[in-house]
Amino acid sequence: MTLEIIAIYVVIFCLVVGSIFTFVGAIGLLKFNDSMTRLHAPTKVGTVGVGAMLLASVIYNGVFSEGAMQELLIMGFLFVTAPISANFIAKVNMHRRSCDVPPELPEGEQWATFDLPPTDRVLSEPSIEKV
Repeated sequence: MTLEIIAIYVVIFCLVVGSIFTFVGAIGLLKFNDSMTRLHAPTKVGTVGVGAMLLASVIYNGVFSEGAMQELLIMGFLFVTAPISANFIAKVNMHRRSCDVPPELPEGEQWATFDLPPTDRVLSEPSIEKV
Protein backbone atom coordinates (compact mmCIF):
# COMPACT_ATOMS: atom_id res chain seq x y z
CA MET A 1 0.00 0.00 0.00
CA THR A 2 2.84 2.41 0.78
CA LEU A 3 4.53 1.83 -2.58
CA GLU A 4 1.34 2.78 -4.39
CA ILE A 5 1.02 6.07 -2.48
CA ILE A 6 4.65 6.99 -3.21
CA ALA A 7 4.13 6.07 -6.87
CA ILE A 8 1.09 8.33 -7.10
CA TYR A 9 3.08 11.28 -5.72
CA VAL A 10 5.95 10.62 -8.12
CA VAL A 11 3.50 10.42 -11.04
CA ILE A 12 1.89 13.70 -9.98
CA PHE A 13 5.32 15.35 -9.71
CA CYS A 14 6.35 14.11 -13.18
CA LEU A 15 3.08 15.29 -14.71
CA VAL A 16 3.41 18.75 -13.13
CA VAL A 17 7.04 19.11 -14.28
CA GLY A 18 6.14 17.93 -17.78
CA SER A 19 3.17 20.27 -17.98
CA ILE A 20 5.21 23.28 -16.83
CA PHE A 21 7.95 22.60 -19.37
CA THR A 22 5.40 22.11 -22.13
CA PHE A 23 3.60 25.33 -21.24
CA VAL A 24 6.81 27.37 -21.04
CA GLY A 25 8.00 25.87 -24.33
CA ALA A 26 4.75 26.83 -26.06
CA ILE A 27 5.04 30.38 -24.76
CA GLY A 28 8.66 30.52 -25.91
CA LEU A 29 7.70 29.31 -29.37
CA LEU A 30 5.17 32.12 -29.66
CA LYS A 31 7.25 34.90 -28.09
CA PHE A 32 10.72 34.43 -29.62
CA ASN A 33 11.42 36.50 -32.70
CA ASP A 34 13.67 34.60 -35.10
CA SER A 35 13.86 30.95 -36.06
CA MET A 36 17.07 30.17 -34.18
CA THR A 37 15.70 31.32 -30.83
CA ARG A 38 12.38 29.64 -31.54
CA LEU A 39 14.28 26.42 -32.07
CA HIS A 40 15.40 26.31 -28.44
CA ALA A 41 11.94 26.13 -26.85
CA PRO A 42 10.50 23.07 -28.68
CA THR A 43 13.66 21.02 -28.23
CA LYS A 44 13.44 21.47 -24.45
CA VAL A 45 9.76 20.58 -24.53
CA GLY A 46 10.51 17.48 -26.57
CA THR A 47 13.14 16.19 -24.21
CA VAL A 48 12.17 17.32 -20.71
CA GLY A 49 8.44 18.01 -20.93
CA VAL A 50 7.31 15.02 -22.91
CA GLY A 51 9.96 12.86 -21.24
CA ALA A 52 8.57 13.67 -17.79
CA MET A 53 5.02 12.88 -18.93
CA LEU A 54 6.13 9.58 -20.42
CA LEU A 55 8.06 8.77 -17.25
CA ALA A 56 4.86 9.35 -15.27
CA SER A 57 3.06 6.92 -17.57
CA VAL A 58 5.82 4.32 -17.18
CA ILE A 59 5.72 4.58 -13.38
CA TYR A 60 1.93 4.41 -13.25
CA ASN A 61 1.73 1.41 -15.58
CA GLY A 62 4.59 -0.30 -13.76
CA VAL A 63 2.94 -0.02 -10.36
CA PHE A 64 -0.76 -0.42 -11.18
CA SER A 65 -0.70 -2.76 -14.19
CA GLU A 66 1.66 -5.02 -16.11
CA GLY A 67 3.95 -2.23 -17.28
CA ALA A 68 4.35 -0.61 -20.64
CA MET A 69 7.25 -0.90 -23.02
CA GLN A 70 5.77 1.50 -25.57
CA GLU A 71 6.46 4.57 -23.43
CA LEU A 72 10.12 3.63 -23.06
CA LEU A 73 10.44 3.21 -26.82
CA ILE A 74 8.76 6.57 -27.44
CA MET A 75 11.03 8.23 -24.88
CA GLY A 76 14.15 6.74 -26.47
CA PHE A 77 12.99 7.82 -29.92
CA LEU A 78 12.36 11.40 -28.72
CA PHE A 79 15.70 11.66 -26.94
CA VAL A 80 17.53 10.53 -30.07
CA THR A 81 15.63 12.45 -32.74
CA ALA A 82 15.00 15.83 -31.05
CA PRO A 83 18.65 16.96 -30.97
CA ILE A 84 19.31 15.67 -34.49
CA SER A 85 16.32 17.47 -35.99
CA ALA A 86 17.23 20.66 -34.11
CA ASN A 87 20.76 20.43 -35.50
CA PHE A 88 19.49 20.08 -39.07
CA ILE A 89 17.05 22.98 -38.66
CA ALA A 90 19.87 25.15 -37.29
CA LYS A 91 22.14 24.21 -40.20
CA VAL A 92 19.44 25.11 -42.72
CA ASN A 93 19.01 28.50 -41.07
CA MET A 94 22.76 29.07 -41.12
CA HIS A 95 23.04 28.16 -44.80
CA ARG A 96 20.09 30.36 -45.73
CA ARG A 97 21.78 33.18 -43.80
CA SER A 98 18.53 33.83 -41.94
CA CYS A 99 20.39 34.07 -38.63
CA ASP A 100 23.56 35.60 -37.27
CA VAL A 101 26.69 34.29 -38.95
CA PRO A 102 29.11 32.57 -36.59
CA PRO A 103 32.29 34.50 -35.76
CA GLU A 104 35.24 34.35 -38.13
CA LEU A 105 37.84 31.72 -37.39
CA PRO A 106 41.58 32.48 -37.31
CA GLU A 107 44.02 31.54 -40.07
CA GLY A 108 41.41 31.25 -42.80
CA GLU A 109 39.74 28.19 -41.27
CA GLN A 110 36.08 27.55 -41.91
CA TRP A 111 33.21 26.25 -39.82
CA ALA A 112 32.50 22.59 -40.56
CA THR A 113 28.92 23.24 -41.64
CA PHE A 114 30.12 25.69 -44.31
CA ASP A 115 33.10 23.59 -45.45
CA LEU A 116 31.85 21.93 -48.64
CA PRO A 117 33.85 19.45 -50.69
CA PRO A 118 34.71 20.68 -54.21
CA THR A 119 32.23 18.27 -55.80
CA ASP A 120 29.36 19.72 -53.76
CA ARG A 121 30.37 23.30 -54.51
CA VAL A 122 29.55 22.73 -58.15
CA LEU A 123 26.08 21.51 -57.22
CA SER A 124 25.38 24.38 -54.83
CA GLU A 125 26.33 27.17 -57.27
CA PRO A 126 23.46 28.32 -59.46
CA SER A 127 23.89 27.24 -63.02
CA ILE A 128 22.37 28.87 -66.09
CA GLU A 129 21.46 26.45 -68.79
CA LYS A 130 20.78 27.44 -72.35
CA VAL A 131 17.50 26.22 -73.74
